[in-house]
Amino acid sequence: MELSPSTQQLITKYRNWVVSKEAKTVENTIEVDEVASKVAAFYEKIRGVVDWREEHLLRKTAIERMLKRRLLMTRKPEEVAEPLLSELVRGGHFPNGRIPTSAIPAVQEIITKYLFLIEHAKKEAGGETKIKDPRSLESWLLGIAASEIEETLSPPLKELALREFAALRMQSRITADLPESEFNFLILIAVERALFQIDDTTLNQHLLFKFIPDWDHPSHQTLLAVSERIWNIRKQIEDLFHHPLAEYVYRYVEKHDTPYLLLGDIVEQHREEVLDLTLDPAATEGLVREAYEARLQKLKKKLRRAGIYSTLSIFVSKVVLAVAIEVPLDRYLVQHPSLLPLALSVSIPPLLMFFLVMGTRPSSEENFQRLLLETMALFYEKEPGPPHEIRLPKRRGGFVRAMVSLAYLSSFLVSFGALIWILNRLGFTVPSMLIFLFFVSLVAFAGTVIRQRAKELQVTELKEGFFFGLFDLFFLPIVRAGKWLSRSLMRYNAVSMFFNVFLEIPLQIFIEFIEQWRAFLKEKKEEIH
Repeated sequence: MELSPSTQQLITKYRNWVVSKEAKTVENTIEVDEVASKVAAFYEKIRGVVDWREEHLLRKTAIERMLKRRLLMTRKPEEVAEPLLSELVRGGHFPNGRIPTSAIPAVQEIITKYLFLIEHAKKEAGGETKIKDPRSLESWLLGIAASEIEETLSPPLKELALREFAALRMQSRITADLPESEFNFLILIAVERALFQIDDTTLNQHLLFKFIPDWDHPSHQTLLAVSERIWNIRKQIEDLFHHPLAEYVYRYVEKHDTPYLLLGDIVEQHREEVLDLTLDPAATEGLVREAYEARLQKLKKKLRRAGIYSTLSIFVSKVVLAVAIEVPLDRYLVQHPSLLPLALSVSIPPLLMFFLVMGTRPSSEENFQRLLLETMALFYEKEPGPPHEIRLPKRRGGFVRAMVSLAYLSSFLVSFGALIWILNRLGFTVPSMLIFLFFVSLVAFAGTVIRQRAKELQVTELKEGFFFGLFDLFFLPIVRAGKWLSRSLMRYNAVSMFFNVFLEIPLQIFIEFIEQWRAFLKEKKEEIH
């Protein structure tokens, strides 16, 4: 059997990626002091717990945090790149002695490009600051800058190849009554989210490059033109995220993305012999089984890590909030508050997160057999059948909508009403109740998102019984409340703000002092001869 041309092209791109990774360079690299690096790396691990993100987002999040801090503190934004890269290496986000010094001007060019946009966009806003929020745009652009810096330092060539392969296949498998370019953008967004769990900031960067083809090295004229249109470009990108069909395209892609992940794993692990091995369907089946088992073990490990780190993050945040706010308020409202509510308030949210994450079932043998068929179809030329049409569901009638809304409102009132009644019986004060419900809602949402990610290998429908359906009916309002809170309030993470203001800045000054002092001592020792 013959491999499909698109699969052969994917194999070629993966081989090129390996060659680029193995390319040896003899140029100078950025090196930092080992002692200072250990201190900084330890701090970054603590930040990883406090600002818990999924593993693949940690480095980009750190770049964004460091970039914003350095731009806030410096008077010379044109000299930010070198200390930023040194800090990233010290923090363990890139290996010591691996980033070439030639990356410094490249990163500085990226920073300067976005600072230019920020400065000129403020002028464009003019008297419309109530409508156009310059601070929001600045944060948006610096997030995109951080994403571009990460991809410049560590180009995602492998992911890009698989993304293009999957997007091309999906374009032939689904259709919608939309302009082709608009629909292709929706497919691109869905593919990146489904295959790589890409966050909105990175998607913003990728879409910006699609909107502006020469954005990697723009001319001054291009920068001026983009600065005049940046408000409209941002709105166009946000409109794509909130497109009525975006969620339905994502659901289809997410349901069929696992074979692409397995195909990518197989090509990566067996790039040299895969062309010969896949001529034999039996050998191909063996490769699929091997890739499936490896990804299943990796997924289980990722879930364990997510369970531990998310639980620690919730626990630390809850303890700090309890000490700073809950205990003082309880002492003010109740002269001798009970320790039981405080103990439950601190322990239940992290325990809920732990059980939500750890109680997942990633896959089954029945699921693998279905997965095997779909992955084999990717390897070889097979007719995909008529494309699946994406369309909005029919609108319910007014009476049906009212009944559904009433049922949801009832479940919301019952869920939170029952929790408030239980907390009141346990002796919680009103502020403690509010803080507890806040954390439980956030935990329910975050834990549910992680559980959904655990279905990475799932292509068959999971059958849930009556009791699970009843549980979802009353648990869903808590999850929805957590989703709203996470998007609206998590930007004001008190623990993270404390670290940024009171710890990070003085710590970075101290770490850089250690590095300079050790360099000075080394220089003086070398003078002794």
